Amino acid sequence: QVQLVDSGGGVVQVGGSLRLSCAVSGRTSSTYTMGWFRQAPGKEREFVAGIKDRGWFGVITNYGDSVKGRFTVSRDNAKNTLYLQMNSLKPEDTAMYYCAASVSQGTTVQEYEYWGQGTQVTVSS
Repeated sequence: QVQLVDSGGGVVQVGGSLRLSCAVSGRTSSTYTMGWFRQAPGKEREFVAGIKDRGWFGVITNYGDSVKGRFTVSRDNAKNTLYLQMNSLKPEDTAMYYCAASVSQGTTVQEYEYWGQGTQVTVSS
């Protein structure tokens, strides 16, 4: 089992920044793919960013189209923590944000086995 605890959400003005954190514990592995998803009221949960450590081959990251160039995903394996740095925030970024872990590599909800409880991000105009 893997346990994930999200934190760092809050209320921020348009154009501001936030950094989300996800503490990882349990049967963890640096080979897991870690991801961030978000879900706004009345909408489906959508992929935001993912990161996979490929050892000698480096780290691979990918992003949803709506956040490319504004959000950065990173992980600190020594601290067992995943991060999502969010810059230039827009009202449409308002959502509940979830970290997730997967033994495979993908961008769909179905491919992730473990989920955090979520942290709310609200961008006010």
